[in-house]
Formats: sequence, C-alpha cells, structure tokens
Amino acid sequence: MVAAPSRPAIVNPISGERITILEAGTGDDVLVWELLLAPGGRVPSGHVHPRQEETFMVREGCLRLRVGWRRLLAGPGDTVVVAPGRSHHFANPGPVPARVEVRTSPALRMADLLETAAALARRQHAAGGRLPGMADTARFMRDFEAEVAAPVVPGLVRRAARILAGLAEARTARGSCGNHVAR
Repeated sequence: MVAAPSRPAIVNPISGERITILEAGTGDDVLVWELLLAPGGRVPSGHVHPRQEETFMVREGCLRLRVGWRRLLAGPGDTVVVAPGRSHHFANPGPVPARVEVRTSPALRMADLLETAAALARRQHAAGGRLPGMADTARFMRDFEAEVAAPVVPGLVRRAARILAGLAEARTARGSCGNHVAR
C-alpha cells in the first residue's frame, strides 16, 4: 500500500458523496479512503462486495447503516465492519456532513469503481436524470463484478448484466462511424 498521490476528490452529485483516496491499494492491498457524505446523502442502493470487507470508522457526524437485516446508527468514534458477501447500505441522516474513514480489503479495483460510479452520476445529473441508463448500469455491474454485486439473486443479476452490456456494446458498434463499408 502506498500513500495516494495528490489526486482530485471523487464527487458524486446525486449521492452527496465526496471521496478522497488516502492510501492507494490495488489487488490484495487495502484501499483507505475518506467519505464525506452530505446531510441527506446516501449510497444509491443496497449492494454486496463479494470478496471485500469494508470497515467504516465515523470521524464526524452520523452514519445510518443497514447491514443485512440490522439497522445501525454510528457516530464519532464508532466502527462498523461489513463482512464480504453482506448486503449493506448507508446514509447520512444528520444535519452536518458525515466524515468517515473507509478501509476496503482487498482493494481489488475499488478506486476505479468509485471513480466510474461518480462519473456516471455526474453525466446523469448533467442530463437531468436521477438514475443511470440500463446499458450503463449493466456495463458497470459487469466491469466491476469482483467488487460489487446486487444484494438479491446476485448470480442472476450478474448474468443479466453481462448479456445486457454485450447487447449495448453491439448496438453502439453498429451505430458508430467507420464500422460499415459503403458499396
């Protein structure tokens, strides 16, 4: 694990997340990142990390979490550990931003996932939409299947995402310039 080089914060305008990578990690390393979650902000949906453990250490503010069927309210000094394969969701119910240190182990490609999710959200926000399109969601789920899965019937969702992503890419390839020869 290495200290993260100076890199811009990852901002998600839809979820209210502002993420700063503190210690870069890939593969089997640990990724350490700071989550600054705006009041009322929340991760867009419940999810599972198939192989990763996530540890949330609340530094300031308040974080409401659902881990499996348990609902928790964590404040400064509290730590919540989410085991691999456990469904979870989090939000900030408080009036001030929540500052949380998150450790993801193993890191795998979690930093890329965070950046990609925020980029999709910024694009949707600019277009006036609240949710990414089906094709973008399918590609995201396929490209990051080692890092994230649906909390319910993940195998079925994974297969559907692969199929939908392939169909979306085939459709895009047919419609792009330079793929057809005029006769």
